[in-house]
Amino acid sequence: MKKYRPHRPNFLQDHAHPVWRDLAVTSVPIIVLFALAVAAAIWLIDPAPPHTITMSAGPRDSSFMQVADEYRKILARNGVKLKVLESDGSVQNLKRLLDPKSHVDIALVQGGVADDIDVSSLMSLGSVFYVPIVVFYHGSGITQLSELEGKRIAVGREGSGTRRLALNLLEANGITPGGDTQLLPLDGLQAATALVEGKVDAALLSGDSATRALILRLVTIPGISVMNFDEADAYTRLFPYLDEIDLPPGVLDLQRRIPRETIHLISPTVEIVARPTLHPAISDLIIEAAQEVHSRASLLQRASQFPAPIAHEFPISEDATRYYKSGKSFLYRLLPFWLATVTDRLLVLLLPVAVLLVPGLRLIPAMFRWRVRSRIYRYYGALIAIERHALDHTTSQERAELLAELDRIEASINQMKMPLAYADAFYVLREHVGFVRVHLSDMGQMMAGAAKAEAR
Repeated sequence: MKKYRPHRPNFLQDHAHPVWRDLAVTSVPIIVLFALAVAAAIWLIDPAPPHTITMSAGPRDSSFMQVADEYRKILARNGVKLKVLESDGSVQNLKRLLDPKSHVDIALVQGGVADDIDVSSLMSLGSVFYVPIVVFYHGSGITQLSELEGKRIAVGREGSGTRRLALNLLEANGITPGGDTQLLPLDGLQAATALVEGKVDAALLSGDSATRALILRLVTIPGISVMNFDEADAYTRLFPYLDEIDLPPGVLDLQRRIPRETIHLISPTVEIVARPTLHPAISDLIIEAAQEVHSRASLLQRASQFPAPIAHEFPISEDATRYYKSGKSFLYRLLPFWLATVTDRLLVLLLPVAVLLVPGLRLIPAMFRWRVRSRIYRYYGALIAIERHALDHTTSQERAELLAELDRIEASINQMKMPLAYADAFYVLREHVGFVRVHLSDMGQMMAGAAKAEAR
């Protein structure tokens, strides 16, 4: 018969593990998986608002740059850094927004510059102020742009929103580049100076070019008039991004009653245009800044007229629509921006977190129970092996080795630390060790009696 070689289970390495280790081994993996799942959900479902955003504004010292600088100061109060980039104007701002390599998040864009550009991927946070177009010319009595055909006209610098709008309006009146009319790239004070010196016959000014001081100065110069857009209503229907603005008598100089009569003007609005990836919390901050900067009454607008969700060439974003209807959410009104952001994200994630947490909490006790019982079951595996081998025709030496192994198992069991909740299984195991020991003793006595009977 093959000699029995007892199997020595490696019980002594783990039989004395404290209960806290079982809890750690079963709960830590679930906690780690839960934390990773929550982190992934936060990152993918509701990412944190960025700490820095980039805005494309306008030329240095322009009104666009001044507005952007005001926004920068207001956003800084809430811990958001606004990086402002200079540009040639609305056309370049729009191109930067459409170029993913430029990394521009928002921009100030004048209406009427997106005629030949696909802007379906962009959205508007609302209109913030008017930039009326004012036409000055030599002579008097002109009420239509078509009457400027064949003359020298300053239409604004290359890349500016003024130039794009001026070309659109002149084209609607039959005046196009390359014809008898000279369209000169002059803007602002340069165009006004050329007009006074007689180097141009007319100048189309808008935005920074059409300041109150410059308009007042030009209309008081003999021989220079400002054109009254008698067809302003027609322009607003043909060009939906235009609005009609009236300069009432005396609005420029009440004492001298300048202008003498109401002047009808047409004007696009400047919109805050953004990429669709703009974070909702940042969108709210920008509109809040726009309210602080643009809500005051001025020469061209009533108090609280801007910002406004006026859709022209760009659709108003859903976040902006929500803000204009109901304002900031309760959390952002109550808490500082950074704390409201964290709290809002936690509330958004509450349901998915609960979905993950409840099964995880149920799984920990099951895994803990399995780990504790698995140690007990390993002892049963050793007991079964001993008992099965004892059924063979073993010698007295082999039975002695089986009993010695059983003693080691019992010694290991006696040192095992077991939670009180599993004390019943622990004592049952000890009873079964005694049962196997009795079985081995009975078999030994039976075999000893059989041997004596054969000897007789």
